[in-house]
Amino acid sequence: MINTVRYKLSHFFTSGHQRTQLAKKNVAVSLITKGGSIAIGLILIPMTIDYVSPTEYGLWLTISSILGWLNFFDIGLGNGLKNRLSHDLALGRTEEVKILTSTTYFILLAISLTIALLFASLNPYIDWVHFLNVKGQSNSTIQLVMLIAVLFFCVQFVVQLINTILTATHQTSLTSLIAFFSQLLSLILIYVCRQLVPGKLTTLVWIISGAPVFIMLAWSIYLFNTRMQIFRPSFRSIQLRYTKNLLGTGISFFFIQIGALVLLQTNYIIIARILGPEHVTLFNICYKLFSVTVLVFSIIMTPIWSSSTDAYAKNDFEWLKGTLHKMRQLCILFAAATGILLFLSPYIFRFWIGEVVTIPFALSAVMALYVISIMWYSIHIYLINGVGKIKLQLILILVSAALNVPLAIVLGKSFGLSGVVGTTTFLYAIMGIVFSVQAKKIVNRMDDGIWSK
Repeated sequence: MINTVRYKLSHFFTSGHQRTQLAKKNVAVSLITKGGSIAIGLILIPMTIDYVSPTEYGLWLTISSILGWLNFFDIGLGNGLKNRLSHDLALGRTEEVKILTSTTYFILLAISLTIALLFASLNPYIDWVHFLNVKGQSNSTIQLVMLIAVLFFCVQFVVQLINTILTATHQTSLTSLIAFFSQLLSLILIYVCRQLVPGKLTTLVWIISGAPVFIMLAWSIYLFNTRMQIFRPSFRSIQLRYTKNLLGTGISFFFIQIGALVLLQTNYIIIARILGPEHVTLFNICYKLFSVTVLVFSIIMTPIWSSSTDAYAKNDFEWLKGTLHKMRQLCILFAAATGILLFLSPYIFRFWIGEVVTIPFALSAVMALYVISIMWYSIHIYLINGVGKIKLQLILILVSAALNVPLAIVLGKSFGLSGVVGTTTFLYAIMGIVFSVQAKKIVNRMDDGIWSK
């Protein structure tokens, strides 16, 4: 029996194209580490709420969404580097790898320092209490929280590039491991502080913002001095003339990132402004539960981006076609799992959160549709991003972003949280349908006009 299982496992991981074998191994390891991250994340929510309060936790979530906006300052360099590294490595062009990596690190470092200096200069003059609709906190406290969070973000802005390099080199399992250690460190620190330090928002920010920075920095130093020395950045390898190559598709990714941030992050601000920070907590708790299916699904999907770049560079359309078909089948299974999760959600919330907050079933139902639309969208967008035909995506996501804010405000005032989430769900569903058509045309070599750009 044991030998049979061992044989089947060995056959599963050694069958198929080498690209597929590598993806399977990455997914298997990522399922373990990402599963641990999900479990820790679920434990962290009630522990964090208990350490501070539902309102302060909602305030931190709103601040986090604001920090997410700062990511667009990478002007698409991260995604540009990912595609460029995947393409060059697929064709055996290793001589430029160090130059591309060093140049990207240098530019991101310069941007990061600029953001830090500008924010430190402007922060004392911003009325955060009014902007965030906060009650019971002084503006000086919020200013300190924002300063700590932004400074940590600026460091993470640079060191998180290690995840991009790992993804481009088909080592997504390591990115999951890094995320796991970041979550684990946060959990340990919050647990210790609950025993020793009174609950304060500033303490929470030090922990949540600082833990991932420390872990990513430690892993970067280790990897660049061991198995990934070819990518280790150095000042001598910086060549700014390569910036144009990195920004080939990077500029388009930059505007796509802005659109995605509007769709994914402005909901926190809209909810805080029209309903209050405590409703941000409700939104986040509900999303955390249903995002479990998205997180597990993303483990499987993450290798598809770089693998699609590799396959497209080698004209391996049969692999692209087969992978797309399998991913669509898998999405149907995950949609069914989300439906089961919806049915069980009232019992799960009661066990998980207790009586601290109450999640309306209507919100859960809309959130289930939201994560299903995200998964269907992701299947096709990862392949499209991998082959670099992103003009249609750029147009649709900017239009959707422009529509999301006013519609979410109007529907949020009329239907509460369900109206806000329902707006984003509808927009992602429409984009998912359009991109499913584009992806099918690409893998069948029938893309022309706007579908091929």
